[in-house]
Amino acid sequence: MDFSLSDDQKALVQAAADFAKAELADHAAEWDARSHFPLDVIRRAGETGFLGIYTPEEHGGLGLSRLDASLIFEQLAQSCVATTAYLSIHNMVTWMIASWGDDALREAWVPQMISGEVLGSYCLTEPGAGSDAAHLRTKAVREGDEYVISGSKMFISGAGSTEVLVVMARTGAPDSGAGGVSAIVVPADAAGIEYGKNEEKMGWKSQPTRLVSFDGVRVPVTNRLGAEGEGFKFAMKGLDGGRLNIASCSLGAAQHALTLSRNYMSERKQFGRELNQFQALQFKLADMATELTAARLMVRQAAWRLDQNDPEAPVHCAMAKRFATDVGFQVCNEALQLHGGYGYIREYPLERLVRDTRVHQILEGTNEIMRLIAARRLLADGVIESLQLT
Repeated sequence: MDFSLSDDQKALVQAAADFAKAELADHAAEWDARSHFPLDVIRRAGETGFLGIYTPEEHGGLGLSRLDASLIFEQLAQSCVATTAYLSIHNMVTWMIASWGDDALREAWVPQMISGEVLGSYCLTEPGAGSDAAHLRTKAVREGDEYVISGSKMFISGAGSTEVLVVMARTGAPDSGAGGVSAIVVPADAAGIEYGKNEEKMGWKSQPTRLVSFDGVRVPVTNRLGAEGEGFKFAMKGLDGGRLNIASCSLGAAQHALTLSRNYMSERKQFGRELNQFQALQFKLADMATELTAARLMVRQAAWRLDQNDPEAPVHCAMAKRFATDVGFQVCNEALQLHGGYGYIREYPLERLVRDTRVHQILEGTNEIMRLIAARRLLADGVIESLQLT
């Protein structure tokens, strides 16, 4: 059992660190303060391959593993959580089109998405269907060789600034549940699409989040991914990886917070001693590091299982997402506490890390839904026993 990174993986981590230092670290606070979506920087990520990390090589991507992707996102998030989170969403959209689009659809979109010329948004959540995504109401009615899409999507990252949308819409009967959902690629500027205001959020301020309305939007049937009715399955497959991506962003944020805390404890004095001389604070730092290390191991094991096409990978992705995003927020919050009043002001990055990591417990499936996924699977015969085996 080898937990070490390969030389290639170490090179990926270094490449991500170099990009983060050059393009993200010095600007994250300003982007947050101005609610600025750094499109130029995001598009430049295409030059490093970071817009097609696990898109197959035959379609122009890097073709890396989900474990490799986790390493990259963790490193990038140490410099800007919100921007890295959008990069993870774009990677998921690119991978979905490359994996299930026909040749013409892939050729129309994927090369431009990998280069950064075109950016994507993922449209699943609706005003009335968040955790209960199988009962979404946006519909796509077939008329000849076209779908006519009507409905709305809520909390869509990048919306209004991206060029392509992957939309989950109901092509079956209103009561068809998950089996009546299809995934459709929609140009973001198609006639009949309107975008709501950029939501004023607690965190993730450097990426826009908007409602997207569809009023009789027409797209060719050939824009559908896979067969009719397979969309929910694709959405869930996308979310398995998406959950690991966002968990990795939490790991990166917590790693940054832990480093800042160690440095602050070495520099700050109280009662005539450096903070790192107080045993209570030493224990707090030790607990933060222990929880973060455990979360990292869970995420990397779940990523490995996903790469191996393990049938139990979805439940491991859910458990890793729940644990890592809870730990990520907890570590950032404890780091803010260690910094005292300094942690609460914007001159220091801790308050931004706390705000940015809080939403990770909600998106890509709330952590309550992650518990539900795990619990349902664990009740099956032999699953609990299998947890002790690789």
